[in-house]
This record gives sequence, structure tokens and C-alpha cells, in this order.
Amino acid sequence: MLAGCGASPATQDTAPPPVAESDMAYISAEPGTNREDLHRAIEPLFTDPAMAETRAVIVMKNGAIVAERYGEGYGPETRFLGWSMSKSVTAVLVGLAVGDGLLELDEPAPVPAWQRPGDPRGDITLRHLLQMRSGLNHQETTDPAFTADTTRMLFLDGRDDMAAYAEGQPLEADPGTKFEYSSATSIILADIVTDQLTPSPDPKIRRAAMADYLRGRMIEPLGMTSLVGEYDARGTLIGGSLMHATARDWARFGNFLRLGGLVKGNQVVPRGWIDFMRKSSPADAAYGGHIWLNRKRAQGEGRVLWPESLPNSIFAAQGHLGQYVMVAPEQGLVVVRLGKTQDDVRDPLIDQLGRVIALY
Repeated sequence: MLAGCGASPATQDTAPPPVAESDMAYISAEPGTNREDLHRAIEPLFTDPAMAETRAVIVMKNGAIVAERYGEGYGPETRFLGWSMSKSVTAVLVGLAVGDGLLELDEPAPVPAWQRPGDPRGDITLRHLLQMRSGLNHQETTDPAFTADTTRMLFLDGRDDMAAYAEGQPLEADPGTKFEYSSATSIILADIVTDQLTPSPDPKIRRAAMADYLRGRMIEPLGMTSLVGEYDARGTLIGGSLMHATARDWARFGNFLRLGGLVKGNQVVPRGWIDFMRKSSPADAAYGGHIWLNRKRAQGEGRVLWPESLPNSIFAAQGHLGQYVMVAPEQGLVVVRLGKTQDDVRDPLIDQLGRVIALY
């Protein structure tokens, strides 16, 4: 799969030509690996048609940016849509609410529509939702596309109150038994957190309550000053897909995860929360708490990362069209790639990012 992923170009029979210093200006003097090798691993991300369009790449080693490159028309001030990387941000928000005593991981999720006597959805917990095993009848993608929950929720009949649409779906499996990746699930979590912050149904108050919490508890402590989220008409954060940040701030988020939720020695989320996010769901070993893991999946499940060739400790926030925040904690490494690559042709992109990580 990653043939030669771990091999430096210098080990090949024919040594490649030297790289001009001007071509490596975006790489620091001491990136923690051979500069020319790092450039050769990053260059195809921007020039190989198989990668489609790469708009930004950042390599961070031990908290310091050692390589930073942008496509034409993009730069350090550009906010990039995270798509499903937003789910990992939402998971941290849930962790903050748990740490504040507003929520409990293994208690029934406080969704009023599920609390009627005899409603089997009342058995769904936050853990089930975070690990994408609620049992709700959510369909992330299907053919034709306009019948998918995500499309209907974001753009059609569910767009004004996305949480009500997501929470209104029936069960298709007992809670905890089936893995079903779903942006609708992340909307439910964002709605739950918002309801703990304010009892008001006023959309403006709901937006303000979440924005204040996000800023005071996450944006400012992490220094992610560019992070902004979009909200639906009811004032619910669209926490499954519509959060924006600069490439540097996506890298800061990855480094925060790498350090287990620490920022300058301060524990921002409860101790052990990031460990929980990195623990395999019982329903899919390659998925944790709203984050992807470098683990083998069951036969027939789609490929995610590189469990056969790189450390299993690696994990990643990833989003539609090839958005990645990849974290290799044992190597002190964060790799960010932002761009536009269709989901059904991402394997060459994933392989090339694996080659970057393999250099470390």
C-alpha cells in the first residue's frame, strides 16, 4: 500500500538531483529530518495531478512549524473550511462540558425528544454518540445524493433546525451495537452542549452562548483566534462540518490533541479526555471519539490511514475533499493538509501524506 513509504530517496539505486535552496525556503533550517527528503515528500502534494488541489500544508514538530507552504491564492490568513474535522472540535467541546459538570459520558443523552416513556432512544449515551454508534437511522452518503441525511439536514428540509431533524430519526439498531458515521450525530452533540449553556430557545441567545463558550474555553486558551463556526436558523452550531480556521490554527489544534489537552502546562480538557477520543470504538477499531485512528478495520470497510505500515498511535481529524490534521504523538509530529481532492480518489493523497510522516 505504501510501497517505499518509509524509505528515504537516498536509499534508492539512483540518487535524485540536489534541490535548490530557493525551492526549500518554506522549510526551516532544522526540520527534524533531512530537508531535501522533506521537500521531495511535500512537493508532489502541490504538483502531482493525482493529489488534485492542495491549498496548504503545514508540518509541525514538537510544537514548532518546520514547513509551511500554500497554493496560489492562499496564505497564512486564509480560513479553511474543516468539513468533518469540525467533528473533532465538537468532541473537545463535549469534553469541556463534561469537565464542567454539565454532562456525563455514560448517562442517557439529555435530548427531550428521547425522554418520553418507552422511547428506546432514551438509552443512547454521549459515549454512543461520540463513537458513532447511537443506532439512529442516519445515512451519511447514498445514491442519489439528495436522499442522504447530511444533504437533507444541511440544505433541504432539515436546514432550519438541524438538531430536530437529526434527533427525530428512529433507531435502526440497538444503541451501542452498530457503527454509522454521521454528521447528524455531531449536530446532536452540539445541540446538547448548547442546551446546557442556555435554556433559551432564542436563536441569537443560543448562538451567543455557544460562541462565548467556544471562545472562552477553547479559542483563547489554544490561541486558535481564527476559529469560527456556522450556525443554523435555530442557533445550533453546525459542529459536524462547518467550522473554519487558518492552517496554522488547525495545526495548533492538532498539537493540542498531541499533548493530551495541555496548553502551556495547563490541562484545558479533563485529564484523560483526549485518551478517550483516541480509544477505539467497540463498533469500529479505526474510529475513536469523533476522530479517526490508524487501526485495521473490518473486512469490507473503507480505508482510512496506514495501519499496516505506520505506528498505530497515529490519529487524524479528517474532512470531506481531503482535509487532514494528522498527529503522530510518538514522533512529536502534526501534519496538516488542506485542499480539494474528491473522496473517491484520495488514496494517492493519503499515501503521500504517509510518506511525509514516515520521514520522522
